[in-house]
Amino acid sequence: MARIAGVNIPTQKQVWIGLRYIHGIGPQKAKEICDKTGISPTRRVHDLTDSEVIQIREVIDRDYLVEGDLRREVAMNIKRLMDLGCYRGLRHRKNLPVRGQRTHTNARTRKGPARAIAGKKKVTK
Repeated sequence: MARIAGVNIPTQKQVWIGLRYIHGIGPQKAKEICDKTGISPTRRVHDLTDSEVIQIREVIDRDYLVEGDLRREVAMNIKRLMDLGCYRGLRHRKNLPVRGQRTHTNARTRKGPARAIAGKKKVTK
């Protein structure tokens, strides 16, 4: 089993799809990594030699920000916005959508389950 950037890559997948299991690597970066290492993207992970796995690991360590480092950087960026007290930071603080989405009827994923309002009666006709 190939272990790259602290993630076990599934052995039956193609290389460019298996690399996408690493946080911070999507389809484009996976193909770039295959091009840089000279490995065919359609080869299976279990067909890779140890030297090829090491080569992939070195390219990722050298050129890309992945896993824990990426998560830490994103968290620091959000914390910086919250400390500044800018609009986006306030939205993060209140756990509301940050990018201009409506909240009157939607945004349940971000806001959590609906809570009943005390004293509000349903109007029946």
